[in-house]
Amino acid sequence: MSLILPGLIVLLLIYAYIKKADVYSAFISGALEALPMLYKTLPSMCAMMAALSILRKSGAMEAFTGAVSPALQKAGMPGELVPLFLLRPFSGSAALAILRDIFDTCGADSFVGVAASVMLGSTETIFYTISVYLGSIGVTKPRYCIAASLGAAIVGAASALVLARMAGV
Repeated sequence: MSLILPGLIVLLLIYAYIKKADVYSAFISGALEALPMLYKTLPSMCAMMAALSILRKSGAMEAFTGAVSPALQKAGMPGELVPLFLLRPFSGSAALAILRDIFDTCGADSFVGVAASVMLGSTETIFYTISVYLGSIGVTKPRYCIAASLGAAIVGAASALVLARMAGV
């Protein structure tokens, strides 16, 4: 499994050699074309990272999680999944850290571990993605994009719980 990426690179280089393509020049010109995109998306990414850091370090995220947790537990979501559900739309790395904690405390093969894995795979870092993509093309009013994305995240989380229960874990 660890040889897939190096194998693909070797195949690409062999293909380029057969086609007599200048791989280095193509790479440099592609990187040069990407710089304007980076210039447009970097401010959005920095703002999102700063806002997330402030939320986490101030304790506001933990307070919000504590306030929302009882309602989500009544809806059928185990308490261990609430932080994952709430942080996933903001940060993929924070969600992975929570997933690791769930695996350590509940086990990867438990209902909570399986549901967390499916939830992580069926949801997205909504606010990061929206800020990067819409920021790169200059959209300042996302209209229904955020509401539709949050709705899809709720459906993904509910589906994760249903699928984990159906798996009989």
